[in-house]
Amino acid sequence: MEYSTHQRWQEIGETGIVHDINSLYGRFHHVNDPRGAKGKQYSLVMLLAVIFQAKLVGKDKPEEIADWAKNNADELAKLLKLKRTWMPSHSTIRRVFQSTLNEAEFNRQAQEYSQQEQTGAGEVLAMDGKTLRGTRIAEQEPSDHVLSLYHVQDQQVVAQAVVDTKENEIVAAPKVLEQVSLAGKIVTGDAMHTQRGISEQIVAHHGHYIWPVKENQPRLYEDIRRLFAPDNPRPGFGKIATDFRTATKINLGHGRLEKRTIQTSAMLNDYLDWPGVGQVYRLERKFSWIRQGKVYKTSCEIEFGITSLSTNQASPSKVLQARRQHWLIETGLHYRRDVTFHEDATRMTIGSAGRILATVHNLIIGLIKRAGYDNTAKARRYYDGHLDEAFALLITANCLS
Repeated sequence: MEYSTHQRWQEIGETGIVHDINSLYGRFHHVNDPRGAKGKQYSLVMLLAVIFQAKLVGKDKPEEIADWAKNNADELAKLLKLKRTWMPSHSTIRRVFQSTLNEAEFNRQAQEYSQQEQTGAGEVLAMDGKTLRGTRIAEQEPSDHVLSLYHVQDQQVVAQAVVDTKENEIVAAPKVLEQVSLAGKIVTGDAMHTQRGISEQIVAHHGHYIWPVKENQPRLYEDIRRLFAPDNPRPGFGKIATDFRTATKINLGHGRLEKRTIQTSAMLNDYLDWPGVGQVYRLERKFSWIRQGKVYKTSCEIEFGITSLSTNQASPSKVLQARRQHWLIETGLHYRRDVTFHEDATRMTIGSAGRILATVHNLIIGLIKRAGYDNTAKARRYYDGHLDEAFALLITANCLS
C-alpha cells in the first residue's frame, strides 16, 4: 500500500500530484471546463499544464506545442501521472484558447495569482496598452487592444482590461486601477493617462501618480513649461527665487551615453487645479551615440511632468528613478511577448483567443522572474533541457496558506 503525505498548504490534484494550493497548477483545478464528458479525451487541467510547460521551454504556436508534446509524451505522462501517453493535437490546443476557457474567469484566476505572488518589494506600477496584432483579420475590425498594470519589480501583470474598439485607454484605465490595491504604490503612465479623473482615483485610494505632461493638457503643460523657462530679468531686477532641486543620472551601454537631468518644484502646488499635486518636474534627456571612441550622433529630449508625491516623499532622484522604471513595461513585458514569445506572429483570431494568449504570456514571464531569471529567452533554453524544473514552477507558489 502506498501512502502520500503533504503539508497543510498543499493538496493532491486530479491525478495524484501534490502541489501548493496557491500554485498555478492548483488554480488550473478551479478553472471551469464547459465541455461535456462525452468524447472528452483530456482534462482541462492536463491541457493547461501541457500548454504552460510548452511555453516555459520555448514553444509558442499551437502546432509547435502539439509537436513538442508528442515528442516528449513519455516524460510528460510521467510528470503529470497520466495513465497513457496520448497528447493533444494542435486543433485541441487552439480550442482551449478559442472556446474552452472563459476569458473573464481565466483573467480573474490569473489576476488573483499574480497579486498573491507579489514579493512586497518595489512600489512602481507601470500602466500601458498593447495592440495584439495576431488577432487582426484583414479588412475587418482593428486588432484587439489591452491595457495592463505591470509591477515592475516582480515583473507581474497585476491587472489587465480590454480596450473596446469604440473606446480608448482613458476609459479602460479606471477599470484596471480598481482591480488592485493602490495604497503606497506609484502609478506611472504616458501622456494619454494624464487625466484629472484617473489622478483623482489614484489619490483617493491612497496611491501616487507620476505623469508626463504634453499638449493634450495645454494649460497644465504651459504652466509647467513657463515655470522652468530660463529666467532673464530686466536690467535692475533680480531673479525670482525658486525652490528648484536637481538630480542627474548617467548611463553608458550598447554604444550610447545617456544623461538624464531632472528639476523638481512645488511652487505651482497652490496654483494648479489638479488632484493631489505634490510637485512638477522638467526632465532633460541627452543622448550621445559613440563609435570607436567618437560621438557620431546626439539628440536631446525635454519632458515636463506632474506627480502627487510631495517634496518630502520623493527627492528628485526618486522621481527620476520611478519615471525611468515606467519603460520596463516596454522592455520587460511588451518586448518579451512580441520578440521572445512571438505573440504578434501567432494568429489567434477567433473569439478571445488572442487576449487569453496574452494572459498566458504574462503568467509565464512572472514565473520565470520568480525563478531568478532576468533573461527570459535564456530561461526557456534552460527549461527545454530540464522539464522537471519547469513543472516544479507550476506546482509551487511564493504564497503558502
